[in-house]
Amino acid sequence: MKEMSYKEMGLLDEEYEQIIEILGRQPNYLELGIFAVMWSEHCGYKNSRPLLKNFPTEGPQVIQGPGENAGVVDIGDGQALVFKIESHNHPSAIEPYQGAATGVGGIVRDIFTMGARPIASLNSLRFGNIDDERVKQLFSGVVAGIGDYGNCLGIPTVGGEVYFNPAYQGNPLVNAMCVGLVNKQEIAYATASETGSPLMLVGARTGRDGIHGATFASEELSEASQEKRPSVQVGDPFMEKLLIEACLELIKEDLVAGMQDLGAAGLTSSIAEAASKKGRGVIVDVSRVPRRETGMIPYEVMLSESQERMLIVPREGKEGRISQIFDKWGLDATVIGEVTDDGMFKVFEGDVLVGAVPVEALTEGCPVYVREGMEPPYYRECRDYNIDDLSECDAGEALSQLLASPNIASKKWVYTQYDHQVMTNSSIVPGDADAAVLRVKGYQKGIALATDCNGRMVYLDPYQGGMMAVCEGARNLACVGARPLALTNCLNFGSPENPHIYWQMQEAIKGMSEAAKVLGTPVVSGNVSLYNETVDGAIFPTPVVGMVGILKDIDQRCQMAFKDEGDLIVLLGRSREELGGSEYLFVCHGIEKGAVPAVDLEEEQNLIELLVSIIEAGLVKSCHDISDGGLAAALAESSIKGSLGFNVDLDFKGSRRDKILFSEAPSRAVISLDEKDLAAVINVSAQQGIEIRVLGKVGGEDMIINDQGMEFVNLAVQDAAKIWGEAIECHMK
Repeated sequence: MKEMSYKEMGLLDEEYEQIIEILGRQPNYLELGIFAVMWSEHCGYKNSRPLLKNFPTEGPQVIQGPGENAGVVDIGDGQALVFKIESHNHPSAIEPYQGAATGVGGIVRDIFTMGARPIASLNSLRFGNIDDERVKQLFSGVVAGIGDYGNCLGIPTVGGEVYFNPAYQGNPLVNAMCVGLVNKQEIAYATASETGSPLMLVGARTGRDGIHGATFASEELSEASQEKRPSVQVGDPFMEKLLIEACLELIKEDLVAGMQDLGAAGLTSSIAEAASKKGRGVIVDVSRVPRRETGMIPYEVMLSESQERMLIVPREGKEGRISQIFDKWGLDATVIGEVTDDGMFKVFEGDVLVGAVPVEALTEGCPVYVREGMEPPYYRECRDYNIDDLSECDAGEALSQLLASPNIASKKWVYTQYDHQVMTNSSIVPGDADAAVLRVKGYQKGIALATDCNGRMVYLDPYQGGMMAVCEGARNLACVGARPLALTNCLNFGSPENPHIYWQMQEAIKGMSEAAKVLGTPVVSGNVSLYNETVDGAIFPTPVVGMVGILKDIDQRCQMAFKDEGDLIVLLGRSREELGGSEYLFVCHGIEKGAVPAVDLEEEQNLIELLVSIIEAGLVKSCHDISDGGLAAALAESSIKGSLGFNVDLDFKGSRRDKILFSEAPSRAVISLDEKDLAAVINVSAQQGIEIRVLGKVGGEDMIINDQGMEFVNLAVQDAAKIWGEAIECHMK
């Protein structure tokens, strides 16, 4: 194996000097590798840690916030949801199928490590121009990898989002989220607390795949990245399925004092993180580690990111029973070391000490950089762009173009490759509502899940865009009738060493934090993925939000499809005209500029309360939030899903029609209801201070929009459905 220098491992000169000072000597090659992976951004959060402290992390519903493998929130009846979202961006750019598949495998392990049975997966994906052949390969490979791994595990993939933009051309984003269900008394934690406790490595055997994957994920992509294909792990979902069942069996029998997934940096990070929580040390003997390749040196064993492996700290005297259970499932379970009280991470090969570093130096001792952000020149230039200088497009033609945009069109091509009905808990299938809804067997309640972020909006105004990501996640849950509980996030940005990128991070996190506080949705877990850039520049800043919520009565869940002829169509929220950052400007004018619509957090909170109240009361037949494509797209999608037309009168009163039709301003939703329920909805809207306006009625075979009685959009539902339903498939041919 060719040895790398500390710079090739991603360490700075001053960091290398710091390591020498800590050890009092030059590090050997193994020790250098251990420091490099633990001090990478992916493991150490050295550029983002100061910013992450701004997130609200506590609330009455929070059982476990950041700091464990996943966050945990109380959902009543002695049950809890365990959830987290993580990135696998760089591996997916190099090897899309395995990169995406192992991203799913890794996030699933984070969930059952906490003692929870995984019940659902979601994802958030970003790619470049869909007509580019390389992008098509990436898109196909990623979707296949997600689908195949999840389908083999028997975990339904129930929701997500997909966006295409040239900003992601050379650096796709693949964020995977998993949600699990656990009885509160069975929650497991990743600690190695008792001196003398054995450390057991369980699951698959160790190979050379994934070595230095953590450092690979902490640098920008380039042509040389193709040479790092060995850094991409290889997954085996069937092995993971066995691992899930074996680990959950251990927890049921209360055999485990601590359990930790082997993810980024493999044995090194899992052992160091488990030991550091109680200030312990560890001894590891790499010669005991079961291997699937010959001739592996200690460096390779300790840094391998081979998949489907777990670290277990057994309860006293339980190693034998644990080995029996793993043997039953056909998996290895081997004691490879023990917990000590000296605070040192010692690696042996048999009787020979091959490395020794302080545990605390790897974790809490990781360098932290507080950088200076600088507002980029583009920000004010884009914000001050005068949209009134643009000519107004024909509204009907613009709507057709938007329905054909891959960012708005049906994602059926994607989700039909996922099994979303396995486990038989999915009560709303993908594409039918703003959020996924799952039943909890034996209870009347339901769980709602969503992922959200508009990277273009965050690019144009990171502060407002960050707030919008949190608000849309919460609003999407409310649109199905769920009360938002908490969120996880995956912060995808370029290099933090660039002051303009760091400014984006500062502002986006500030906006997200404020929104999470006001909406009462604390951040309980997450992941930071930086250095998402190529020689052509950085991606749009994309802080993806994964949100979970609870429905009191799953039978009252709401979907987006119009239901019955003659139902009233009602706009909840103000009529707004801001077009900045809209898909309309991009698709119809080729422009990504304009002032981003401002978020009023109190208004958003009031709308969420209104939606939850009227849906719980059974007053609403359909509900769809206004986001990508604006009011016109929301109406069209509800029409297409219900195979029913509509006739609305928007009364523009001299305003530009495109502003009202295609603004993506937040805090708004379109509902349909029986006319007899209108008075009750008006009453609740008044209590919440939310404007309400009857737009028209459901019915017919055409989508008709009038201006003071004069028809100016008339699009057949059947034609619109064909445009919207086939767009992505046509691009992929």
